[in-house]
Amino acid sequence: MPCRTLIVTLTSAAALLAPGLSQAQVTLKADGQWRYLLTAGANVSSGNNDAAALNLAAEGARQTNDDKWTWDAKADHARSAGVATTDRYGLRTQYNRDISPDWFGFGSGETLSDELANISARYSVASGIGRHVWRDERGFFDVSAGLGYSYDWYVAPTDVAGAVREQYGRTELVLSEESSHRLTPTTNLRQKFTLYPNLRDSGKYRAVLDTGLTVEMTPTINLSAGLSYRYDSAPGNNLEKGDAMFVTGVSLRFD
Repeated sequence: MPCRTLIVTLTSAAALLAPGLSQAQVTLKADGQWRYLLTAGANVSSGNNDAAALNLAAEGARQTNDDKWTWDAKADHARSAGVATTDRYGLRTQYNRDISPDWFGFGSGETLSDELANISARYSVASGIGRHVWRDERGFFDVSAGLGYSYDWYVAPTDVAGAVREQYGRTELVLSEESSHRLTPTTNLRQKFTLYPNLRDSGKYRAVLDTGLTVEMTPTINLSAGLSYRYDSAPGNNLEKGDAMFVTGVSLRFD
C-alpha cells in the first residue's frame, strides 16, 4: 500500500470511527496538577467457545500554560481454546514545551512487547517541533515532526532489510497529528495518528492510529471504547502488515 494511500485511509478511518470507538482520555487542565485515568475491560466465555480477554490501561497527565507531560501504559492479553490471540504490552511518555504561543518542542520515549507480531521488545525515542493549530477550553489540535530512533529485538529471527536478523535498529522520521475535543459536557473525543518512515531502508515505514472516546457516567466513573491500528510495511516472514484492536471498558478518573 503506498504511503500516501495509507495516510488517507487511516485519517479517514479516524474521522469515521472516532464517534463510536476509541480509548478513554485523562483530564487535561492547565493547573500543574497530575491527573490519572485507569481503564479495565474483560470478557470470558466457556462451553462451545472457550475464550478470555483482559485489557488494562493507565494514563497520567500534567499540564501548565507552557508545557505538558503525559504517559500511558497498556496491557492486552486474550486466549481462545488455550491459544494466545493477543499478547501486547506497551509504555510511552511525551513531554511538550512551548517555545512560542504557536510552536512547541517535544521529546518522547516508548517501549513495546508484542510476541504475536514477533516483537520481543522495541525501544523508541524521538524529538522534534510541533505547532498548535488551535487550542481552547474545548480541546486542541497539534501537528508535529521530528527524528527518532527505534531498536527491535525479535522473538524469532526474521527477514528484515534484506537479511535474516535477530535485532534491528533504524533512524525514523516522526510525523504526527493529535487532537482532543469536548463534544458535550460529558463526552470527550481524542485521536492521534503517527507515521514513521524508515530512513535506513527507504520505502519502509510504520504507522500508528489511536482514537478515543470517553462518556462520563459520574465525575469518577466513565464508559469507554477503543480502537487502535498498527501498520508495518515490512513486518517479516508470515506476518500480517496490519493489527487492529477494539476494546470497551470502564474507567476510573482521579482528578
